[in-house]
Amino acid sequence: MAQETLHYSYSEKDFILSPHSKKAPKRMASLMELKEIFRSADAVCFDVDSTVIREEGIDELAKFCGVGDAVAEMTRRAMGGTVTFKAALTARLGLIRPSYEQVQKLISDNPPQLTPGIRELVSRLHQRGVQVFLVSGGFQSIVEHVALQLNIPTANVFANRLKFYFNGEYAGFDETQPTAESGGKGKVITHLKEQFHFKKVVMIGDGATDMEACPPGDCFIGFGGNVVRKQVKEKAKWYITHFDELLKELEER
Repeated sequence: MAQETLHYSYSEKDFILSPHSKKAPKRMASLMELKEIFRSADAVCFDVDSTVIREEGIDELAKFCGVGDAVAEMTRRAMGGTVTFKAALTARLGLIRPSYEQVQKLISDNPPQLTPGIRELVSRLHQRGVQVFLVSGGFQSIVEHVALQLNIPTANVFANRLKFYFNGEYAGFDETQPTAESGGKGKVITHLKEQFHFKKVVMIGDGATDMEACPPGDCFIGFGGNVVRKQVKEKAKWYITHFDELLKELEER
């Protein structure tokens, strides 16, 4: 049966990547060096769920569809690191099996809430001529809605897509998107560097998949303003809890 595509957001940060990421550089950059990279960056990439917005899309969708507890338990099991991101996503969405109508109603009834300070930070980056991208394990329609609120071109959105049959029943998700795979955010950054010849790309997010996108990203900034991920807080060289901290850094130059 033919399919039509709709999009919605979910989170990938609860899942730990399999040990396949690129090796870290021999010498880790100091906090001072990371701040200098941020102030002189060509591009800044933001995670969306629990970073740019306060919600976790797939959790909200699961609750709306009456399987919130079961999906939460599945998430906890997956955090052991033995399940790939795509496998975990397939299992969770297979349990939720959201219809087109359910997704539409959830989006209309619960529009995403921007994290305090993000609008001002993105505006300041734009004023400085910095390209801003939303790189998300979430789905396209909700992320594009967020992008419009922040004056970010929809071409600068990298996210996933839900698929539905013509009768509105759930039909899976687009597995060809880089963000559908473990390590997908790093692949997006590599693509951006190759396409636009960026010299310095910063990744900002709350999860392990954001942190592990650097390298190829040149600087990772951990964000704990909505939720604190223990492994990110402990391992990130630069960790913030409010976007005002980054606005202040931009005023240094």
